[in-house]
Amino acid sequence: MIKRFHVFVEGRVQGVGFRGFCMMQAQQRGLTGSVTNLPNGLVEIFVQGEQDRIDSFLEAVQAGNQFIRVDDMSIKEVPAVPGEKRFGYGMGQYF
Repeated sequence: MIKRFHVFVEGRVQGVGFRGFCMMQAQQRGLTGSVTNLPNGLVEIFVQGEQDRIDSFLEAVQAGNQFIRVDDMSIKEVPAVPGEKRFGYGMGQYF
């Protein structure tokens, strides 16, 4: 069953390659969605796919790397977007 989550990430997540890191993690797991820097310093993620793959993605995002530090993540399930094909930068769905 396909699920979709809306995630806000707080910490050292802008200017450190976080969006590219998220894209790589999502693509490795066959997930779709988007990642966007927000003006308030947070990063917004929409991620869609199978629950176990999303769980793995969120664990990797939480762990970050030597440049990324995640202090808090807010995660809310939202309706899935039919036909979404890829994970990309910015707002909107990717068909």
